[in-house]
Amino acid sequence: MTDAVAAHLARLGGEARPTGSAAAAKARRYCAGVLRGHGFVVREQEFEYSQFPGRWATPAAGLLIPATGTAVVALRSAVTWWLPAAVVAVAIVVAIAVWIARRGVLGFGLARARGVNLEATRAAERDEKGHEPAVWLVAHVDSKWQPVSMLVRVAGVIVVAVGAIGLALALTAWTSTIADFLALLWLGGIPLMLSVVGDRNHGTLDNASGVAAVLQAVELLPATTSVGVLISDAEELALAGAAAWARGHPAGTALNCDTVDDDGGLVVMYTGALPRELVSSLGRAASDSGEPLRTLRLLPGILTDSVVLARAGWNTVTLSRGTLRTLGRIHTSRDSLATMDGRGIAGAARVLARVVMEMS
Repeated sequence: MTDAVAAHLARLGGEARPTGSAAAAKARRYCAGVLRGHGFVVREQEFEYSQFPGRWATPAAGLLIPATGTAVVALRSAVTWWLPAAVVAVAIVVAIAVWIARRGVLGFGLARARGVNLEATRAAERDEKGHEPAVWLVAHVDSKWQPVSMLVRVAGVIVVAVGAIGLALALTAWTSTIADFLALLWLGGIPLMLSVVGDRNHGTLDNASGVAAVLQAVELLPATTSVGVLISDAEELALAGAAAWARGHPAGTALNCDTVDDDGGLVVMYTGALPRELVSSLGRAASDSGEPLRTLRLLPGILTDSVVLARAGWNTVTLSRGTLRTLGRIHTSRDSLATMDGRGIAGAARVLARVVMEMS
């Protein structure tokens, strides 16, 4: 680990940085100083969003989904027209979920708040040439704590999905598995209901490490490289910052870096269609850097800025490093400087820099 990486991690990962806090603003100022030192023009871009989806959508889903399943089972034993009623109920729940996921974070009228994204480009990229950088490096600076870890939340989402699919199939006939799948719905819903938002961790892993990797990648790049940097805000509140930022930019290529642990191989994660050329470029860069690299579709329940960018048409992935133990620390009080030293960050930064140079 270089002295620069250690400095980035220490300055960014030593305290909680919930959206809107003084600590988050201090972290942005630090990033701005580093980026200006490497010839970037830095802009703070304020945006407005609703905190409701990020704070309450997951707990609400944890209650609403099993409650809907229970209601459908009860309705099936009470009336003959239960099936159309069940279809309508499920369609309403799905429609609400899709709207909240895709539009609610910016458009919902309740719990309005303001966030601040930090955008940096080379001086010539827009001021003189008027075009977008070839590649954007993206990492979120905000942090959050929850009563359950990311690993437990992912497990909850998977159990709920199994329960919902199984219940839908079991309802075609009276079988003992109806009660079993209904129990799975409620069991999986518990960690989702517990996924409320607090600020009891420092977010060193998630995501001071990703920001440090982006800053280190910038330091490795020649001054003439066409690259932009987005340090997003409110990622932990339903990806609000990246969603707001994407509205003002034509779709391009973005390398998101989120969670770079000390141990484990690098992982490139994607959503939607596999971005084959971008993944191939990352594979070459990782090989040249001596870094093992796996490609995975994002697990259910894991959200990164690349998700909302992909929805907006971007060619994008998220680069990460870790193990199952990593998921067990995310969003818990164990995510602090005491549990990592940052030795995995430099390798991720080298891979990011190599891909940027190849694509610029």
